[in-house]
Parts: sequence; structure tokens; C-alpha cells
Amino acid sequence: MQLTAYIGLLFALLISLFSAGVAAWAAWSDRDDIKPLIEYGNIAAAMGVVFSSLILLMALAARNYSFMYVYEQVDNTLSFVYTLTAFWGGREGSLLFWELIIAVSGVVYLYSPSYKALAPRTKLYFWAIFMTIQAFFLLLLTGWSNPFMTLVPAPADGRGLNPLLRNPGMIFHPPLLFLGFAGYTIPAACALASSLAGEEKSWVKLTRNWNILAWVFLTAGIVLGGWWSYMELGWGGYWAWDPVENASLIPWFSGTAFLHTALIEQRRGALQRTNVFLMGLTFLLCIFSTYLTRSGVIESLHTFGESGVSAPLFISMVVGLALTLIGTFMGEQHVKRSLSDFMSRQGMLVAAAWFFLALGFVVTLGTMWPVVSKLWSTESVGLGPDFYNRVCLPFLSLLVFVFAICPWLGWRGGIRHMRGMLGACGVFVGTAIVLFALGMAKPLAVFGAASALTACATIVMLFVFYPGMRTSRQSWGQYGIHLGVALLALGIAFSGPYKEEREVLLAKGESVQLQDYTLTFVNSRQDATPEFKARLTGVIEVSRGNEKLGLLHPEKRIYRNFPRQQFAEVSVIPSLGDEIYATVLGVDESGRVSFKVSVNPLVNWIWIGGTLMCLFGFLLLKRHREVI
Repeated sequence: MQLTAYIGLLFALLISLFSAGVAAWAAWSDRDDIKPLIEYGNIAAAMGVVFSSLILLMALAARNYSFMYVYEQVDNTLSFVYTLTAFWGGREGSLLFWELIIAVSGVVYLYSPSYKALAPRTKLYFWAIFMTIQAFFLLLLTGWSNPFMTLVPAPADGRGLNPLLRNPGMIFHPPLLFLGFAGYTIPAACALASSLAGEEKSWVKLTRNWNILAWVFLTAGIVLGGWWSYMELGWGGYWAWDPVENASLIPWFSGTAFLHTALIEQRRGALQRTNVFLMGLTFLLCIFSTYLTRSGVIESLHTFGESGVSAPLFISMVVGLALTLIGTFMGEQHVKRSLSDFMSRQGMLVAAAWFFLALGFVVTLGTMWPVVSKLWSTESVGLGPDFYNRVCLPFLSLLVFVFAICPWLGWRGGIRHMRGMLGACGVFVGTAIVLFALGMAKPLAVFGAASALTACATIVMLFVFYPGMRTSRQSWGQYGIHLGVALLALGIAFSGPYKEEREVLLAKGESVQLQDYTLTFVNSRQDATPEFKARLTGVIEVSRGNEKLGLLHPEKRIYRNFPRQQFAEVSVIPSLGDEIYATVLGVDESGRVSFKVSVNPLVNWIWIGGTLMCLFGFLLLKRHREVI
């Protein structure tokens, strides 16, 4: 079966290379009559990838340990759901899953109305670029990262999935990220193809739905990943600026910047070359994300470690950047229009885009700092969360403030609704004063929270002052996303600076006071199961005054297949206000248990805001007639 699956990938690779070469020659020679052959090649390559993927999925379901990949990701105690999700749990499987989405996306796009609206020459350039990208991933899978290696003799049991991945987040988080990464393949190839072909029809408009879906999926994956970290790793927080977390965030900044500049091109016809570059850059940063997590260049708690894919990934980024620059500056710009003043809606959109790009640059620089620091030091130097928080939080606060005032500005400049602008300024000042009076003494937290609440007030006032917006699906989508961002920023403004955390050692019956809450250690138990070599569970009763709020059951686990590592299972008492959070650290000889407990104010508004961003994003999708 391994050989059959490998031949399927090899067949797809050869077809992709052939189709890319024929498409490039046909575009150069203006031979539109060859296009059907290339389109059939796209379908044939996708069939090869789907065929091989099904073989791997069946091998996982059957726990066929003659597959090296199955042995490394699955064991006999692993539940069936996690056995299937192991498809994307390892390096080789995740790359195959990514390529599978790219291949299927190519077939879907082939039959979409937006593809049919492209000019013939643009279609040829598109296939030349798209099939080259597909061939690159297939080259990785048939060379450096082959998921179909054979293990002889086949063992009776496997090593098992990393315990960090045995979480419901594993079912959704990686697929959503890969849907986002792969989703950007279509608009990136279309942007470069349209620019190289000199097509007048706007690729931004034609690929609008692809861009929105890619952004929604990537956003959902990032938000779910933050929740996963919060609930699984026991850090006590949702974002530790770990390289793997940053890897998915970096292309999100670029893709979000593009969504703002794309509005300017659609409304005013400006920033055409900027949008081509940003789209190409976003896809390259998706490759860069893979490079960070699979090359071993940066050490992290849950990277895949060093592998042979680092060199080809790096080369692909260099080649891709060169192609992006060629497509950006050599492409024909049909409409040349200058932007309006800075104090206009266009100016604020550009400012927002620059803020997102600046955040992306800061996060990239901080993530790569251990590598950069080796240029002048024998030891690599890493940057901790304090660096990111000091630099990124001011940018986020300013972004939300821009969201609050931008709707009151006109496209060409000036204030289009004075009452709305004055109302927004009044809410900002009033909210800041109230927050300060309530004890929020940290200026950045006050500014961020006041900006977030002002943005919420602005959205409400817009729907009051402009009744037509109430029946506009696009308005609900745009401002629903911004409402989600505001709520997310509100959660960050409170949960970070005003979180209180302590490590305590408690005997049975002892209590600890944490803000207004009393945490009492009730009991603990230790046991073992076929899956766990040892498991320690602590029970804590939480009360406020005379009111009992509930019980916490945090765990410390040692898995049989990973005896040298300890894993935390978090327990929380959720709330829209203060969330109580606890993890077990260990137990001493006298039976006292060590806990890390914290009070996280408004942290759940981060998940609420992130969910709203994703759900309202679907309202921005247009019917195919509206797109064309």
C-alpha cells in the first residue's frame, strides 16, 4: 500500500510539472487552445493526491503500523477520533493535508464563475503559477517528507500521538489553519497572473470570496489555537508569543492589511501594485510559517524539530519573493489615482494596513531574533513575552482607536457626520475617566479598553444614524468583524494587565485568598489507566463570601508512551467577568499539593470576539453574480 500511495503522489508531481511547463509556454506563445489540456492536468493531479491521502487515512483507521507515520502518531489506546486527526498531527501528514487542500481548491476554482471571468491569457499564467506551487509541495512529499515510509517488521503497538495534541482543539485548529494557508494559494496565483498578463479586470473583485474565506479560516484557527494553549498547556494564558503561535499570526497580519487596501482599490482604483505585492507576500508568509515550525531553525515547545525540508522551503521563499516582485513592478497599472488626505477614510484604511504590517514585522523580528542574534553572539538570544507586549499592545490599541473614528470620516476627507464623531470622542473620554476612577491605573490598559468600548459605541451609533445599514448584509459583516475585534481587544486590555496569579502549596482543608475568592483544597487522588502511567487530580472548592461558585479538577498526567514528560490538564470556572483557572504542579511526601491558580478578568471576551470575527466574516461573501 505504501508503494501504491507513493506512486499516486509521484504521478501528481509529474502531471503538475508538465502542466506548469505547458501553461508557461502557452502563455508566452499566446496559445489559448492548449488550456483544456492544462485544466485536465489539474484534475488528474488532484485525483492522485486524493488517492494517496485516502490510503493514509485508511492506514490510520486500521492502525497499520507497517506505515512509519502511523507508528509514530498512533497507539492502541488512542481514541478513534484522535487516530483520524493524526492525519495532520505530524510533519509529513500535515504537509500532505495542506497539499490535499491546495489540490481540491484548484479543482473547485476551475469550475467557479470567477475563474471563467478571467481573460484567456491570465488563465494560462494562473495555471503556470498554481501548478508550480502544487509541484513544490509534491516534491517535498515525495522527497524530504515522505508520509509513506515502510516499517519492517510491523510492531504490535505504536508510539502514540503527542499528548499535547490529545485535545478537542486538535480536531479543528490545524485544519482551519491549513484551510487558511491553502486558501491564499488561489488569490496569490491569480494576483500575479493578472498582473503579468496585463488584464484590466480586477482580480481583487474576482477573488474576493477566496480571500475572505482564507482570512476567516486562518482567524478561526488562530483564535482556537489561543484557546487550546489556554486550556491545554497550563501556561495560565492564551498567548505566550511562542514561535509556533507567532508562525500563524504573521501571515494573518499581512492578509488583514490586504483586506483594508483592497477596499481602496475597489472604491477608488488605487493601490493596485500594493495589493499584488501584499497578496503575494501573504502566501509567502504562509510558507514562512511552515518554515518556522518544520525546519528546526527555532526551538519551541511544539515545533516538529529539525528536518530536511528547511533548505527547499527557504529556496522556495526566495524564488517566490522574486516572482512576487516581478509581478508587482513589471505588471501594467491600468488606473493611476492618488490617495486622499490622511484624515479621510482612505487615509485611515492605509494607516490601519501599515499598523498591521508593522505588527507583522515586529513579531517576525522577535521570533527570528535567536537566529539574528547569532550574527554577533556565540549564543542565541531570545525575546520574551515582555518584549512583544510592550511593542504590540500599543499598536493594537491604536488600531482599535482608528476603528472607532474611521467611519465618521469621508472618503475624500473631512468629517462626514459631526454628531457621530463628537459622540465617539465623548464616549472615549468618558470611558477613560470612569475606568481610571474604578482603579485601572495603567495608561495603556485604560487607552486600550476605552478605545474598544468607543469602537462598540461607534458601531451602535452607525446603525442608528444610517438606517439603510440595518438591511445591508455587507454592513453587518464589516462592522460585526470590527465589533469582534473590539471585544477581543477589551478582553486583552483587562485579562493581561489585571490578571492575578499565585503558586501555592496546600494541605487538605487549607485555603488561599485570591482577590475576592477563597480557594480551598478539598482532596486529591492518584491513579493509573491503560493510557496514563500516573495521574494526579486535585479538587479545589471556590467561593466568594458565602457563595460557593464550584469545584476545580486540575490534573497532572504522565502518559505511558511518554514517561519522561509531564502534562497539565487545566480546570476553570468560566465567567464573563472573572474566570478562575488552576493547574496542578505536583505533590510532596506529606501529601501537600502544589497548585498554580489565577484570576483572569474578562478573558472569555477574547473567545467571544474571535468567534464573532469569524461568523460575521461569512456575511461578506458575495453571490457569484455580485462578484463578477
